[in-house]
Amino acid sequence: MESALVSPLRVAALIVAGGRGTRAAGPIPKQYRQIAGRPLLGWTLDSFARHPAVGRVMTVIHPDDMAHYTQASQGFSLSPPALGGASRQQSVLNGLERLAADPPDVVLIHDGARPLVSAALIDRVLAGLAEADGAIAALPVTDTLKGHRDGLAATGPDRTGLWRAQTPQAFRFEAILAAHRSASGADLTDDAAVAERAGLRVKLVAGTEDNFKVTQPEDFERLETALLARLGDVRTGMGFDVHAFADTPRDLMLGGIKVPHDRGMAGHSDADVALHAIVDALLGAIADGDIGRHFPPSDPRWKGEDSATFARFAASRVAAKGGVIAHVDLTIICEAPKVSPHAAAMQARIADLLGVSTNRVSVKATTTEKLGFTGRREGIAAQAVATVRLPLGDHAA
Repeated sequence: MESALVSPLRVAALIVAGGRGTRAAGPIPKQYRQIAGRPLLGWTLDSFARHPAVGRVMTVIHPDDMAHYTQASQGFSLSPPALGGASRQQSVLNGLERLAADPPDVVLIHDGARPLVSAALIDRVLAGLAEADGAIAALPVTDTLKGHRDGLAATGPDRTGLWRAQTPQAFRFEAILAAHRSASGADLTDDAAVAERAGLRVKLVAGTEDNFKVTQPEDFERLETALLARLGDVRTGMGFDVHAFADTPRDLMLGGIKVPHDRGMAGHSDADVALHAIVDALLGAIADGDIGRHFPPSDPRWKGEDSATFARFAASRVAAKGGVIAHVDLTIICEAPKVSPHAAAMQARIADLLGVSTNRVSVKATTTEKLGFTGRREGIAAQAVATVRLPLGDHAA
């Protein structure tokens, strides 16, 4: 249920993802690790980008992570990222200052490492602004708290009235911007603390146990289990395409790369038969027509177009449905050129275009034993099978 208070207001989401994630050991920062077919941060962005009350999404990233962020954000319509600072508080301030160029009425501030935030939780936090200057998701402490002395248990504080703060945390934009500006340099661990320091009233609303922050290595297994349970609608699509060799000189584009050959392909776009087959397979898996419906050859806009445009579009259509690309299997059918020397480069390029890891893309080739038009070297054919995972239903609880 969307808040009546917030619906006419301009709402922005600020996703904080500038940390290094040292406790969740791995070769790259935790927010960019692949989980269930998508970088962790991509799942977080999806929750806000698809929420009807959120008009703009901006991410705060580490200055060294632009390449990782570009992949994680592929398929979403987002504001350019802000660069983080030396502390979380400074990172949030940097993001708020960027938003201030076109200020929203309300800002939702959320940890990028909490990817299971639900639409219903976002709604509850926004609705909490009807009663206070800010509202945060939180859970009451139910476990007995203990201190320790020399490794031995000691009586801890009374848990009565204690809550575990989560994100998202929602605030009137101008108020939280002023609060962060005045708190610059302060060692505060969340935005509610910044707001309270400035005298703002902050309401607690019910969070969820699912909305946990990925922190330890074992959290990734828990997250993947939860995501795969949501993405139980597994679908398969098939694509097939054919292009004849061109009569005039032209580069041969195949699988997203230029392949050395004495002839290119005839077609309205760059005629990349391999990418076209993949696009049709992805669109077929989500019952979204075919490449010709979205990019008709009669439209002069697509004359000579790089087929990478079409591949990114198909991936974005899967993402728009809350889904992920689980696997793409491509077979190129031709007598020449030889595909095997270029298969690894094609695999890497296709994975990059679709925003998936290379182990989710297969590139193979075969011939027709000199039979038919491919056997006569009149053209090249390609077929692709794509598997996607879509949400089973409404997971907004």
